[in-house]
Amino acid sequence: MKRLAILLYSLISFTAAAQQFAFELWHEGKLILDTGDTLRGTIKYDLQSDLLQYQANQQTPKLESYTARKVLFFEIYDGTVKRYRIFYSLPYSSAGQYKAPVFFELLEEGKLTVLCRENLEYRTSTSFYYYGSYTRLVLINKYFILKENGNIEEYRGKKNDWYELMRGKEDEVQKYVRANRIDLDDKYELAQALNFYNSFFVK
Repeated sequence: MKRLAILLYSLISFTAAAQQFAFELWHEGKLILDTGDTLRGTIKYDLQSDLLQYQANQQTPKLESYTARKVLFFEIYDGTVKRYRIFYSLPYSSAGQYKAPVFFELLEEGKLTVLCRENLEYRTSTSFYYYGSYTRLVLINKYFILKENGNIEEYRGKKNDWYELMRGKEDEVQKYVRANRIDLDDKYELAQALNFYNSFFVK
């Protein structure tokens, strides 16, 4: 039994170590610089450092790096989730600091515009198969609300608190979420619910 527990722990540890996050991979896409130039090729992004690496093509493997100050917008096709993802460089201030350009993924735009940033955190979990716990690195999504005045505020509520931002339509959205079995903890399912809410305000 002890050997089995050790084997299972090793497998869990290996899986956690072997997983690859989207920001560790190269993606086909394009970026628009602050000069107005559009570049197409492969892109690797790092939201924690607000840095992009760009490569025009495989034949000319020259790498170029750009900070959020030099990029207005970039778009990639993320094969890990099989969808296009759009990011903007927007001025943001946290903890009373001065505003600086930061990369945000656009999750949903409309009456309620929601942005997203990825963050890595270590989480400790208890295993059912052996006595003890293990720590692994997980990707956490942090959400932000883009206000009509252009200010960006971090969303600190829980998943059901989203309905408080949908006043006047919360009942309809809740019914939609239940009918479609939407998990508001899932980033792209959350986007689906936000899109439904915003559809009430499309002229």
